[in-house]
Amino acid sequence: MRDFVVSDLRAQPRFLADVADRIWRAWWREDGLPLETLRRGVEQSLVPGVVPTALVAHRGDLFLGTASLIDNDMEQRPLYRPWVAVVWAEAEQRGRGIGAALVETAATVAFAGGVDRVYLCAAPRNAAFYERLGWLRIEADVAGLDIFHLLRPG
Repeated sequence: MRDFVVSDLRAQPRFLADVADRIWRAWWREDGLPLETLRRGVEQSLVPGVVPTALVAHRGDLFLGTASLIDNDMEQRPLYRPWVAVVWAEAEQRGRGIGAALVETAATVAFAGGVDRVYLCAAPRNAAFYERLGWLRIEADVAGLDIFHLLRPG
């Protein structure tokens, strides 16, 4: 049994700053994007709708990780949509199923929204993680990343 929950950020907006901070530090800080700009992007996940959706893994008030469902995560593949993106678990929490729970929840949200497949891109070193979760690699080395998809069950 898990000792954490995965919530939609709409239901737990107190984690907005944590979500924005981790995404910014992991993927955008070195590119020079201001944190406030990224925060405004994450705030778009607070409005009703399937895409975008930000998820947060937490144990009470303790932030554990995040993932999002977004329209497109790779400009080289504009027809692929939607995407699971920015999967992050706090370093000291890794290996406890948080990333897997976030990815599975994001895919479930997409399927409940009516899509038949969902995509994600990842560094090749992370391929085994996604393959263990049932994702199929459909392209390799697109801008240095592998592309995976997951089909709606049934």
